[in-house]
Amino acid sequence: MMKWLIAVLVSSTIWQSALASDLLASSPSLSHIVSTGEITIGHRSSEIPFSYLVNGQPIGYAIDLCLEVINALQENLGLNELNVTFVPLTPANRFILVGNGTVDIECGVTTNTPERRRQAAFSYPHFLTATRYVSLAEKQMNSLQDLAGQSVVSTTGTVNIAQLNELNRTQGLNISVMLSRNHEEAFTMVASGQAAAFVMDDILLAGLIASAPNSAAFRISEATLSNTEPYGLMMPSDDPVFVAQVNKALGDIYQSGSIYTLYDKWFVQPIPPDNRVLNLPLAQSLPLYLPILSSTKNEVDYDAPTYIIPGM
Repeated sequence: MMKWLIAVLVSSTIWQSALASDLLASSPSLSHIVSTGEITIGHRSSEIPFSYLVNGQPIGYAIDLCLEVINALQENLGLNELNVTFVPLTPANRFILVGNGTVDIECGVTTNTPERRRQAAFSYPHFLTATRYVSLAEKQMNSLQDLAGQSVVSTTGTVNIAQLNELNRTQGLNISVMLSRNHEEAFTMVASGQAAAFVMDDILLAGLIASAPNSAAFRISEATLSNTEPYGLMMPSDDPVFVAQVNKALGDIYQSGSIYTLYDKWFVQPIPPDNRVLNLPLAQSLPLYLPILSSTKNEVDYDAPTYIIPGM
């Protein structure tokens, strides 16, 4: 019995070693990760609840998801230890730092669009969002026409700017488009009356409102400036083997059901730093995208979503 068990363990070790060797030979990212014993996560500073800083430490839904993926990669590569380094990213530099190899994987809120897939590779989606706007509730703004003649802000380096400009051009709304360096600055401009509205991903607007001391003073529009778009973990465009391994890990997380616990932790339960609650239970929230994985290949047709848990 003992000899049989030892033989099985040795065979398993040899198989895993051969698998890791094949992966390294065909993946620049995995080869670099193994040779350095380190993987670099790109994070955001204030994208509540996905990727943000508390006491200098990156936390959030996307961060936790990435860390689970990294645990799976470490096991598949047969590494006893894998150090994680965090690098801060902004909307303006995220594609540059992923593309030049400074960051192995971005764990944040980058929407996966056809245009962006020409610059980077994306994992299976982990959330769906649409572009809306936030305004002061007292202004009673809710439709796209309510933006006509107003000063409207959005953040530099985001797709939301292009969507706002397209709306302004096609519908002749005479909007004065303003640019902000980050989401907090744009939100503050709305709070102070400097801008009538802030156009951004709706879930990020919900996070900003939840963090505001006077959250009841703000309102997110029912009208959208975009179709629903997926967030994905972003990776270099030239390493499909690395992307496949990340998707394999994500697929295991989705199919095991642990994604629901993770969702509840960040969208329903109190979150750091001040225990505010977003109060977005899955049945009422933005849809959480869970792709049905093929049993023979890890692929998703991003232009034809396979399965969406019903949401808002």
